[in-house]
Amino acid sequence: MRALVVDDSKPSRSIVARALTDLRFECSEAGNGQEALAALAASARPDLITVNWHMPVMDGIELVRRLRREPAYRKLPILMISTEHEQERIALARQAGIDDYLAKPFTAAALARKLVDLGVVAEPAQTGGRDPIGVLICDDSATIRGILSATLAADPELKIVGTAVNGEACLAAIPSARPDLVLLDVEMPVMDGITTLREIRRRFGKLPVVMFSSLTERGAKATVDALLAGANDYVAKPAGLDAAEVAERIRTDVIGRIKSLIPRRAASAGGRSVSRISEAPRPLRQERIRGVVIAVSTGGPTALAEVLPAFVPDARVPILVVQHMPAAFTAHLAERLAKTGGLTVREAADGDLAKPGEVLLAPGGRHLELVSDTPQPRVRLTDDPPENSCRPAADVLFRSAVRLWGGGTLGVVLTGMGKDGLAGSREIVAAGGSVIAQDEFSSVVWGMPGEVVRAGLADAVLPLSQVGVEVALRLKRRGG
Repeated sequence: MRALVVDDSKPSRSIVARALTDLRFECSEAGNGQEALAALAASARPDLITVNWHMPVMDGIELVRRLRREPAYRKLPILMISTEHEQERIALARQAGIDDYLAKPFTAAALARKLVDLGVVAEPAQTGGRDPIGVLICDDSATIRGILSATLAADPELKIVGTAVNGEACLAAIPSARPDLVLLDVEMPVMDGITTLREIRRRFGKLPVVMFSSLTERGAKATVDALLAGANDYVAKPAGLDAAEVAERIRTDVIGRIKSLIPRRAASAGGRSVSRISEAPRPLRQERIRGVVIAVSTGGPTALAEVLPAFVPDARVPILVVQHMPAAFTAHLAERLAKTGGLTVREAADGDLAKPGEVLLAPGGRHLELVSDTPQPRVRLTDDPPENSCRPAADVLFRSAVRLWGGGTLGVVLTGMGKDGLAGSREIVAAGGSVIAQDEFSSVVWGMPGEVVRAGLADAVLPLSQVGVEVALRLKRRGG
């Protein structure tokens, strides 16, 4: 079989080509869409094309659209392999004509499973893949349990290993079901989700748990409590929709989150959390730190609860945080962080002063920017379009901090899915500031910090337990 690998990154092309070669493909390569079209015109039709999204000259989306207009390529399997993680962006790629999508970074087994799904690799034995992810569903609604079970089981990478009607039944089922992940409702009779979660953490250590919660005021508060108690992630429960719409929401919102948690855990199992300062450190920053900006998403509440108390009490600069959460959640998160750490943490309001030693959290659904206003900077909230499919977006905050503080900006990128914070970190470094990133082993999902590290922008890559301490040391050394 023959494959054409299209990516502007030579290392990425090599990784994809090596994995395909192991699957008995003969590979050719192209660095952008135009090169790919030229290669296709000069050779026989391949059996598969893998394509990156973001490339110069002609990006992956335009290449796919052109190929789908040609009769010879309308049914050619096209797999997009790119850094996008947001479902809305992936849906755009599917509309353009891709057959399937694989997010970077990926494993050879994950690539092989995609090719089996596409029918390009016929025998599962050729893939070297692993067993499906075992999911235990705990929800008191029989309807929701039924839809969840049917929808998740339809994905070949997932397997339902059990269902439970409440927390007690869930705890009883775990030893025999041996799930890889528990999908846990927040509000249930007999034993609620938070009590169940705490028991899971006590009895079963780091077994991944995703909370399945309503977007009501009560549900939002309970979900924040669950995240701070150790839940890995949460998904909003669809309400007021028919069964088909609920199933589609589950496919869109739940499956991707489950898969994002388990590969990271498997890849890191048995590993050690290692501190790393960049191998080619930039010249030591001498400019006074004037502010700290933090980007975080999946796994963020527990990360913030550990990082902020380590440096905020003695900080003499403003601290601003973008945590990807819906509007109903961020006020509760700010309140809980303030109570838990004894800190001044508030959900930002338009026009608030960014005061030294205080933490302002971007409200869900609105971008947070810093604006110049002597004697202290103020914040501005906007409803500008999402960036990286996020609003609030860390890139928006980071850019505004650079405009105000230049090289006095200290960026921190913590656990989270996607690449928000990458472009903003690039601007911080270009202005003479510095960026700290959380390491892979301690991250729930090493998407956002991983992007920053791979781009060479982080001068320190640290386990979560050391991030706050490092910020405190830098503030002490550089006058913040």
